[in-house]
Amino acid sequence: MNVNGPLQTGITGIERGLQDAKTNAADIASAKQMESPSSKDLAKSLVVLAADKTQVAASAKVVKTADQTLGSLLDVTA
Repeated sequence: MNVNGPLQTGITGIERGLQDAKTNAADIASAKQMESPSSKDLAKSLVVLAADKTQVAASAKVVKTADQTLGSLLDVTA
């Protein structure tokens, strides 16, 4: 059984989620965003930031599961 694929997928998901969260957090914190007469952009950034949080959490679960699977495989073969 190869756990490298799921492990790499999980790590990539975490990296993308963190990068997107950083971008959206910067959008929220920027003065330009606060001066906008419309709150649509701010609301969108807040919603996407929450989605980024969920992506990172889900990807972390993928990494944890791959790690547990690898540990189980090592226990079986030992």
